[in-house]
Amino acid sequence: MSKRELLKGSTETLLLSLLTREPMYGYQIVKEMEKRSSGYFRLPEGTLYPALHRMMKDGLVEGRWSTAPSGQLRRYYHITADGQKALADMQQEWAAFARAVSLVVQS
Repeated sequence: MSKRELLKGSTETLLLSLLTREPMYGYQIVKEMEKRSSGYFRLPEGTLYPALHRMMKDGLVEGRWSTAPSGQLRRYYHITADGQKALADMQQEWAAFARAVSLVVQS
C-alpha cells in the first residue's frame, strides 16, 4: 500500500487531531502536519481543502474568517463538539486496527 493510499484513509483523523490543539488556517495545517510527521506527510491543496470542506459539511469543523496580525484575511478551522466525538471514535478504531495489524505482521 502506498503512502498516498494510507494518507487517504487517515486524513480526517490527522486533521482533527491537529485542530484539537488550536484553530489553524490551511497553510499552517500543511506545515504543522509536515513538522509533526518529520516530513512524512505533505498534504497537497488538492487533498487538504476538499477534506476540510467535507468535514465542514459533516459538522466536524467550522471555518471562520479572521484577520491575521499581518493584516491578511485567513480562514481558521476549528474542531466542533461533533468533531471531538468523531475524533475519539477514530482514535479508538485506529488503535484497534494498529493492534490487529501488529499481531498479524509480527506472527
